[in-house]
Amino acid sequence: MVRVTLFLLLLLVSDVVSDHFIVETLPGFHGKLPFTLETGYIGVGEEEKVQLFYFFVPSERDPLNDPLMIWLTGGPGCSGLSSFVYEIGPLTFDYANSNGNFPKLELNSNSWTKVANIIFIDQPAGTGYSYANTSEAYNCNDTLSVTLTYDFLRKWLMDHPEYLNNPLYVGGDSYSGIFVALLTRKIYDGIEVGDKPRLNIKGYIQGNALTDRYIDSNGRIKYANRMGLISDKIYQSAKTNCNGSYFDVDPHNILCLNDLQKVTKCLKNIRRAQILEPYCDLPYLMDILQETPTNGQSVFPIAGPWCREKNYIYSYVWANDKVVQKALNVREGTTLEWVRCNESMHYRGKERTESYVYDVPSAVGDHRHLTSKSCRALIYSGDHDMVVPHLSTEEWIDTLKLPIADDWEPWFVDAQVAGYKVKYLQNDYELTYATVKGAGHTAPEYKPEQCLPMVDRWFSGDPL
Repeated sequence: MVRVTLFLLLLLVSDVVSDHFIVETLPGFHGKLPFTLETGYIGVGEEEKVQLFYFFVPSERDPLNDPLMIWLTGGPGCSGLSSFVYEIGPLTFDYANSNGNFPKLELNSNSWTKVANIIFIDQPAGTGYSYANTSEAYNCNDTLSVTLTYDFLRKWLMDHPEYLNNPLYVGGDSYSGIFVALLTRKIYDGIEVGDKPRLNIKGYIQGNALTDRYIDSNGRIKYANRMGLISDKIYQSAKTNCNGSYFDVDPHNILCLNDLQKVTKCLKNIRRAQILEPYCDLPYLMDILQETPTNGQSVFPIAGPWCREKNYIYSYVWANDKVVQKALNVREGTTLEWVRCNESMHYRGKERTESYVYDVPSAVGDHRHLTSKSCRALIYSGDHDMVVPHLSTEEWIDTLKLPIADDWEPWFVDAQVAGYKVKYLQNDYELTYATVKGAGHTAPEYKPEQCLPMVDRWFSGDPL
């Protein structure tokens, strides 16, 4: 039986056209990388017209036994490199010591690759370094994106059979909350119908994640009131006149529209991603990026008061450098310009853009479906995030009607409250929900020292 299984696996592997590369050095980082970094492409979809680029870092602890996680960055259209250098990956930019026109890199001491094997993927085509061979193949939607990512994951594991027995998790943040539950469900469904290879799925992780477009967006008004950004008087008036629904408002409801104008005025200059941080004029910052290299002056450090958006300019300069792209083994000519998030796909509250259709308004039903599986879930929220407020996440979790195993209580890092948690348990399904105190959108970028222990404890099955 073992020989037959091995033979079938070898047949599957023989059909996979692999193109991966071990990166030993990177521009901006001094010396050889002290961890393994693999990059590559996997062709997916009809005639493999879509070529998805990925970064893979084996666990720095025990790669053959630690969990394997595919990580989906939000957007849609946000590059996996953004998560790699700003959130949970092993490198970050050395802001203090970057001078001149090219940024320096340093190790991230709170990388999740210290406890897990992680695949960072650029998906769908047109994201990061991923591309398509035809113009039509760049058109995508939520459902197709999940299908192609499932195709990618199966092919990646056929090409890396040594990881087939590792506990597998699907992870993601922001808009990828739509993808995470759908992909996890697709994996469980694939096991039931006998898809090969059989994936050792154990659960999923999503942070600050869009899950239900109406619930998540509508909750911002309530959150803003809770945080003192709009007064009780304005909130109660809007709640009454808008009947608790602040989007797709009847254009004839003048009282509601007047209240929402007051709300907009109060929130206009608040940074949604982290309500305590400085608000930035991003178009102005992008002008800096486009103009400075040609005027003879240094790009770094960026002049003027700090705001987080300035950190993102480092990735544009670094990732568009031809020497960097050669080091990463990016196929020449396939990426005209690397952007952190592709605006032609990025979700802005509409039903579609020219190249992308948002055809899944809610993933709550998929979460509900997964409650019947042998499955673990970690859902976390930065409590200073107004993009996807924690109140909204708590609202859709409540609709699952799960029994509480451990009620709301603080969790700690270094003897300090790091946030609050609650654990639900229903048969073989387990959901842990946690807030991360002081974190924005998304939590590991703002509170890395807290988020690494959180995910390490959860992977290990320990209380947060």
